[in-house]
Amino acid sequence: MTDTLLPNGTEDSGGHGKHFRKGCNPLAQTGRSKLQNTRASLNQQIIKQMRMRAGAENLLKATNNNKVKEMVLLELSYVNANLQLLMGQLEGLNSSVDVYQSTQETTNIPLIALGLKETKEVDFSAPFKDFIMEHYNEDGRTFEEEIADLMDLRQASRTPSRNEAGVELLAKYYSHLPLIENRFFSPTHQTGIFFTWYDSFTGVPVCQQNLTLEKASVVFNMAALYSQIGTRSDRQTIVGLGEAISSFQKAAGMLSHLKETFTHTPSYDMSPAMVSMLIRLMIAQAQECIFEKIALPGILNKFNSLIKMAQEAVKVSEIYDQVHQSMIQMPIKDNVPSFWSVMSLVKTNHYRAIAHHFLASALLDHELGPNDDEDQQEKALSQVYDQLPEGCSPLDILKNKDERERIGKAHFRRAISSHEEALRNYGLCQHLDKLKVLQEILEASHRRSLKKYSDYENEEEFPDYFEAPDIISKTEHKAEMELPASTKVKVIDFFQRLGPLSVFSAKQKWTAPRKIHVCAEDRDLGFTLKGEAPVQVVSLDPLSQAAADGLKEGDCIVAVGDRDTKWMGVSDMMRLLKDVDEEGIELQVVSIIDNSPTMPTKSATFSGNLPKTYSMICLAYNDEEKPLKARKVSKKSSFLSWGLKNKTKSASTLSLPTADQSSTVPWNKPIPTFPSSSSYNNDSAFH
Repeated sequence: MTDTLLPNGTEDSGGHGKHFRKGCNPLAQTGRSKLQNTRASLNQQIIKQMRMRAGAENLLKATNNNKVKEMVLLELSYVNANLQLLMGQLEGLNSSVDVYQSTQETTNIPLIALGLKETKEVDFSAPFKDFIMEHYNEDGRTFEEEIADLMDLRQASRTPSRNEAGVELLAKYYSHLPLIENRFFSPTHQTGIFFTWYDSFTGVPVCQQNLTLEKASVVFNMAALYSQIGTRSDRQTIVGLGEAISSFQKAAGMLSHLKETFTHTPSYDMSPAMVSMLIRLMIAQAQECIFEKIALPGILNKFNSLIKMAQEAVKVSEIYDQVHQSMIQMPIKDNVPSFWSVMSLVKTNHYRAIAHHFLASALLDHELGPNDDEDQQEKALSQVYDQLPEGCSPLDILKNKDERERIGKAHFRRAISSHEEALRNYGLCQHLDKLKVLQEILEASHRRSLKKYSDYENEEEFPDYFEAPDIISKTEHKAEMELPASTKVKVIDFFQRLGPLSVFSAKQKWTAPRKIHVCAEDRDLGFTLKGEAPVQVVSLDPLSQAAADGLKEGDCIVAVGDRDTKWMGVSDMMRLLKDVDEEGIELQVVSIIDNSPTMPTKSATFSGNLPKTYSMICLAYNDEEKPLKARKVSKKSSFLSWGLKNKTKSASTLSLPTADQSSTVPWNKPIPTFPSSSSYNNDSAFH
């Protein structure tokens, strides 16, 4: 049942360093891989039967022929029977906890792990190439390597290794998804890519064209992988138990993140009610491992130690009871394997029995002696019960031997009764018959309580049917959700060659690249640059050669000659352009298209009880309509002043100065607002 690591032979360009991504070999004949392959096969059969059922139901609605209806109803009953059989087989797979347990020979009670959600393969190649061509005006074939890396990363994340490396692999793919979403998934354009994921419990497929389902399913699988790491840990060692506790707490943290972040996921296994139940289950298993960690070195046969362990055991029982109550609620009951519900009930009774056994042993085996700390024992016992029998106090129980025996034996009777209930529940579930380890633990615990009770039972005494009071739960180490740091993995955008994501995204629009020939006249190019990458043209001289060749204010320079400049800032662009001579150089520029509505909204006012509507266009102020003399004109400094501080210029701009024109025709119109100006850091610009 070990995981086989197999390099996929693809260099990881999406993370730090160069290494090979490793996923669990899907062809390796391990217990977990066989189970996942069987689950994938069942999912395909389930979707086939569901399609047949949908077709039969549609035909039943469409036809009026009684003979056809009879044939369709017969076929529909056959399909429903097959579907129910497949659902039962899938439930059996979800009940197969033995393949997830530690490979060491242990005598621990089995824990429940979540199975990974299955998904279909996705081919990004053709849709992404087409989108790059249509939206980014670049040859999509030049991005084949990046697309292949993305597809390889997704494929590897379908079969992650059952360790931290596997979680990191899923986290890396999850961190890439927002970048992919911004690059290729526009709210107004469908890529034609369908993401199909199967419900982990029912096998029902869910399909969406956006990445919400993809991201939520990856988070679910990260939680599932942490649960599998927890069940695989060696619980016979302190280190292994610590790993199990941390893994289950991280699984709960990932599920909590799923619940808070993705609130409308169509797959029921990720619905708020189901996820809340799974969080409780992971916390319960973490608390169970905490109990085992405390008990592993051995339990001191002392009054206070036994009292402490009794309350720790009740805490585990109490949490499992909450899990069971969640599982039997509709519609969770119809989707969760019945094995899980029975398992939680078995553990509820088992740990309750252990708690009563410990408390009975503390009362019967440790009488208050002259050397014992009376106040300490009284305080410990007073915190065990919420309500004692009338007229009885903790000190009376400690000092009165008869009362001590009476309550102690009552706790043994409750322990025996809870053990018997756990064994009865075990026998009712068909999937528990394979867990011989659990059966042996339950029977051994039952025999131990029976033997202990018989040592104190006197046949000549009249039977006392006094029922022991409930024990208050208490723990020194409460299991809590933990959001793992691995969810925040820094990755490098596969498609960073397309340019800064703040500008070159699927939501932004711009014109096709235009070639502009610029040359210096008296060492003057005729425009000003501003902003971080990509550099934006502002304050364009309308009489310059660049303006005559089609350069516009607000244009972004994406290439200078043969050099791509999408990621080039102002200072680098300055060094690149300052040596331009009279022969000039060719620029490639794009114009950002404003995505806001072309028609301004209207505002309504009331005058004399009659509504009047004024278009905001009428209130707009157009500088172009002003007389020439009313427009402001400012001179640009010469090319020689580039390296000098220009006190009249803003520190947020870089001026590529123009020659003084004797004409009064102005060219330095107000700087237009760049659509993505918020992404620029003006403090880092030069002048």
